[in-house]
Amino acid sequence: MLKTVQIILSIIGITLSIYGFMTHDYRLNFLMILFLGLFMLTLGINEFRRERKLYGWFLVGVFIFSIYVSIQSFVFV
Repeated sequence: MLKTVQIILSIIGITLSIYGFMTHDYRLNFLMILFLGLFMLTLGINEFRRERKLYGWFLVGVFIFSIYVSIQSFVFV
């Protein structure tokens, strides 16, 4: 189940980044950062399940930072 969510989130994030790259329309970058941050959260959950806690906490930290950046860019744009 979590593997399917990872694939869906990564496809959405990559699609948004390709769209921004091809059209030079960067209004949706906050969504790209949001979906890639959620992808990092799912990777962190997998690492916690594998008992690799340091790497899991690092990925959760990346998730929190990306959510902060995504919200900040949504509010200020």
